[in-house]
Amino acid sequence: MGIIARQSIYNVLSITLAFGIGAANMLFLYPKYPGKEFQGLVVALLANSNLIQPFISFGVQHTLIKYFSDRESKVERDRLLWFVVLFPLVILGLLFPVYSVFNDQILDFISNSNKTVLRFPVLILSIAIATAYFEIFFSWLRVHLQSVFGNFLKEVYPRLLTFILLLFFAFQIIDLDQFIVFLILGYYLRLFIIAFYCFEVYTPSFQWKLPQGWQHMLRYSTLIFLSGAAASFILDIDKSMIFSLSTNENVAFYAVALYIAAVIEAPGRAMFQITSPLVAKALNDNDQDRLIALLKKSSLNLMIVCGFVFLIINLNLNDFYSLINQEGYATAASVVVIVSLGKYFSMSMGCLNNIISNSKYYSYVFWFSVSSAILAVILNYIFIQSNGIIGAALATLIVIVFINLCKIILVSVLFKIHPYSKKSIGIFATIFLIYGLVYWIPTLLHPILSIAVRSALIMGLFTLPMLLFRWSGDIEDVLKNIRSRLL
Repeated sequence: MGIIARQSIYNVLSITLAFGIGAANMLFLYPKYPGKEFQGLVVALLANSNLIQPFISFGVQHTLIKYFSDRESKVERDRLLWFVVLFPLVILGLLFPVYSVFNDQILDFISNSNKTVLRFPVLILSIAIATAYFEIFFSWLRVHLQSVFGNFLKEVYPRLLTFILLLFFAFQIIDLDQFIVFLILGYYLRLFIIAFYCFEVYTPSFQWKLPQGWQHMLRYSTLIFLSGAAASFILDIDKSMIFSLSTNENVAFYAVALYIAAVIEAPGRAMFQITSPLVAKALNDNDQDRLIALLKKSSLNLMIVCGFVFLIINLNLNDFYSLINQEGYATAASVVVIVSLGKYFSMSMGCLNNIISNSKYYSYVFWFSVSSAILAVILNYIFIQSNGIIGAALATLIVIVFINLCKIILVSVLFKIHPYSKKSIGIFATIFLIYGLVYWIPTLLHPILSIAVRSALIMGLFTLPMLLFRWSGDIEDVLKNIRSRLL
């Protein structure tokens, strides 16, 4: 089993565990104990934190991935590592005086003038700093092809932290303010853990000089920073605008729906942790055959795995909400379907995003992201006022389709490659047919029984053509490996 398959499996397991813990948080603990308004508040606070995180990291975590494999000597690699670790301190040094003078205006802007959010400015800024540095150290591990532990800290740790704090809150051990304080401390503990582990994996000698070509690196970081800021804006602007134009409860309903839809991305998130540095290396080595193989295989494998997850989620959606049995949350069921369509389209492109961001054409990402951010604001403003959270979902879908089509066209024109093949058509057709067949199966005696029956039927209907038409040798090898270990 290759390094991509092996680490992807471990990463999928981590992300699956993370989604399980997160589901307990989002669907049971938050609604039952602190309530929907508290849930909406925390989601809004973290969303605002994510909006300013790119301003601190300034894209250097992506710079490390792009340029590390291109450094020929240990000295240059060490200089690059210290550059990406220390540069955000320069950014913070420049931002601190600005924040000190305009802190009220900045917090008022990022919180949409919401007085409840303004009670916790320390959380927004502190977690943004901790998250920015965590991403830098995680990239440190990824370039050394050590993604498993970092992925665990990225996906499982924050959800487990929230789970524990919610239990403390439920038993009245802590109050709201203490919840926020311990949440911040937990994020910094995670940062210290990954930093220590990074130096265990690879200890660079300290270098006083900047790496060769640092001007190009700084230009790349600047454009990636701007693109990342726009991307974070796209991801979180819908929740922030719902919070501003609607109620805390609607933020909670929408956030839960997005959380369910995001499960579709889990296999892709696991795979991209390891494929990104491999794509960068293929581009640096000008290995076109390796690049095409990575794109085609990642697209095909994600279409299969994410397509199966897509069917499991959307065909069991009504029973799933019945199982949750929390007032109001089922009103966002359509949000799951709409957003999951966009998520699946994104996953079907494989590592195409990695190719663009690690190539010499990375500047296009900035223009795509800015255009999408502008489109997201306009569509969310129009659709949320007319259709509420369903409108926000439609705006998200339109933005996802728009930016992904732009990226596919770009890669097709500049690299003369695309992620799809004849097998892709068969996979799409199979997913469409299975959805049409299983959708009409009614709810049985209990939601759990219905979910089990539908899931078993989906697995059988999906596995048969996958093995019959030999869609993916990689997935077949993984299944054989699992079967050999179990027998």
